[in-house]
Amino acid sequence: MTEINENRRPLATRSASWAKWLASVLVRTGVSPNQISMLSIAPAVAGAWLLMCQNAPALSSWTLTLVALCVQLRLLFNMLDGMVAIEGGKQSKVGVLYNEVPDRIADSLFIVALGYAIAAPWLGWLGALLAAKTAYIRVLGGAYGLKQDFRGPLAKQHRMFVLSLGCLIAALELQFNGSLLALTISAYVIAVGAGVTCITRLQAIARQLKQV
Repeated sequence: MTEINENRRPLATRSASWAKWLASVLVRTGVSPNQISMLSIAPAVAGAWLLMCQNAPALSSWTLTLVALCVQLRLLFNMLDGMVAIEGGKQSKVGVLYNEVPDRIADSLFIVALGYAIAAPWLGWLGALLAAKTAYIRVLGGAYGLKQDFRGPLAKQHRMFVLSLGCLIAALELQFNGSLLALTISAYVIAVGAGVTCITRLQAIARQLKQV
């Protein structure tokens, strides 16, 4: 149990009363943490579809608001799967796979679609690749027996915050200015921030390995 908790992403929202209540409801329904993890892909598919199939200039303020909602729904599932598993006592031997793989799929769907939405597919693919690398480096540290490092500056929750905020600002921007500059800025922030996060995590792992 201690090892699981040490390799768990720190989230302040887990202690919120509404989060505990929702997790307890899910525990009573009998749904498994792995099923919740897989469900997190659904809002990512929906959000990516909204961005890619209605890309600029067809994007609307309403569409962008829905994308931000999809991002938050994905994060909600990501939080609840761990709460149901640990607080609900429903851990499984394959839980670590369900915890990681759907996350990487959801991340890539959102970030790649963002690149297509701003007519810069290369930027979306680059951001998705670097986002996946941040997770790879974190797990690599765990493979060397170190505590998994969730540091930023742009960890998963930070990337999704940037995407959500970018969509909401772009929704307003579209109404008043007819442009989508906020989405472009978000795509660059995600790619650059993920790259810097890779570096900071590698440096932290190197320092710890030298001390072993």
